Amino acid sequence: MTERAVPFYCPYCGDEDLEPYESDGGWHCRACTRAFRLRFVGLGALSTTGAPGREGSA
Repeated sequence: MTERAVPFYCPYCGDEDLEPYESDGGWHCRACTRAFRLRFVGLGALSTTGAPGREGSA
């Protein structure tokens, strides 16, 4: 497993001209001058309890 997740493109403008920004997964897009951060949330299946449009089991 790698230490850093590397984005392929900017989530705002779609450009690929990215460079690391600060630490903790931060990235800077040189095209639109925005900075953003990648964060791993976790693994697992989504819970079906309380999902919209689902009534109790019949």
